[in-house]
Amino acid sequence: MKDLTKGYPAKVIMLFAIPLMFGNIFQQLYNIADSMIVSTYIGTGALAAVGATAVVSNTLIGFINGLTQGFSILIANSFGAKDMKRMRRYIAGTIILTVCAAVVLTVLGFAFIAPILHALKTPGDIFGDALSYVRIILIGTMFTAIYNMCANTLRAVGDSKRPLYCLIAGVVTNIGLDLLFIRVFHWGIKGAAIATVLSQALTSVLCAAYLVLRFKEIMPTGDEWHLEEGQYHGLITSGLSMGLMGCIVNTGTIILQSAINGLGTDIVAAHTAGRRVFDILMVMVYTEGVAMTTYVSQNMGAGKVERVRRGVRHANLIVTGITTILIIVCYAFGEPVIRWITHTDNSVIIESGVSYIRIGVLFFYVLGPLFVLRCSLQGMGRKVVPVIASVLEMLVKILSAMLLVPAFGYMGVIFTEPISWVVMTIWLTISYLAKSPEKVLEEK
Repeated sequence: MKDLTKGYPAKVIMLFAIPLMFGNIFQQLYNIADSMIVSTYIGTGALAAVGATAVVSNTLIGFINGLTQGFSILIANSFGAKDMKRMRRYIAGTIILTVCAAVVLTVLGFAFIAPILHALKTPGDIFGDALSYVRIILIGTMFTAIYNMCANTLRAVGDSKRPLYCLIAGVVTNIGLDLLFIRVFHWGIKGAAIATVLSQALTSVLCAAYLVLRFKEIMPTGDEWHLEEGQYHGLITSGLSMGLMGCIVNTGTIILQSAINGLGTDIVAAHTAGRRVFDILMVMVYTEGVAMTTYVSQNMGAGKVERVRRGVRHANLIVTGITTILIIVCYAFGEPVIRWITHTDNSVIIESGVSYIRIGVLFFYVLGPLFVLRCSLQGMGRKVVPVIASVLEMLVKILSAMLLVPAFGYMGVIFTEPISWVVMTIWLTISYLAKSPEKVLEEK
């Protein structure tokens, strides 16, 4: 366990964020490897099928991760306040609510996935593969939920390294199983999905075993499984605010994906490849924001509001420096990486994928502060402001699907997210400056 209420803020935030960063990079590297294996051994159509369903699975995973992150805010706050009994009660509630949520989401996913793919205008030539792939992925919902619950609980008490180790084991397993099931057994796109579910199972078992065996002192026992009055309400409101935030954003993304699907299989493949690279670049600034959730939660629990303000300033400086480096790397290596992933000489796919990442990365100067402010506000317990920001992002994406994409084609898609980032960052900055951490603490 690590106390984030002590030490120089920039150093503490960076050291906590680095394992998060590497974990997310490994996950994105797996996504790239998966795309390469699928496109190389099955074909571009299969790559497009995976890409056409990505927004659905990402929405599901985003909701689960957001839900458990919301739960972990209360765990981190209790840890910062050194109230261990309250913390264990929150962990008990987190376990119960996470399992229930995973069951409900799995049932709903199987019930509505086919109509959703139809609503997304998934091209007919890839619809069958897309449906087969995502149905198998839905089987792994419980494993995804358990891993995210355990990982976010560990991060709440300052351990960001062990979830990384578990994730690395899962990623390596996933790539190995991809090659086995696709190249050796010739199971096609179903093999890729089965490999993903099995690796998720391994990751969840490893992370849960480590939490239970290594951190016995934070695991609930006896009457700690019975939450006190108001604690379930606190968990549900905190969890849903973050879970719905990701869900709201992805609702806009789903609608935007339907517009992308309408541009044809080549553009879907290009967007899938470009997004794989883009997600790795985004991880570099996103993880600073995730680190701020735990940092701010612990320090608010300890009543160190000046340290919260310093941490926000330091984090914004860090993401600005990271963005500058990413722009240089992206413009130098963007095209060869897209060619490497897609395994094609199709100029439409290559040029579209490269344009997507090169234009988008320029707006990371806005995206970085967005992540820092949004996660800091969440860590303070300000649940409504980030949700409103997510609604604004969803509206921009919906308007883009209706207006920009029909008018400008894929270039409209490329500029959609940067426009939404600008709108959200303005809103979050105004909200952060309008209400100090001291005032938030006084109201609790």
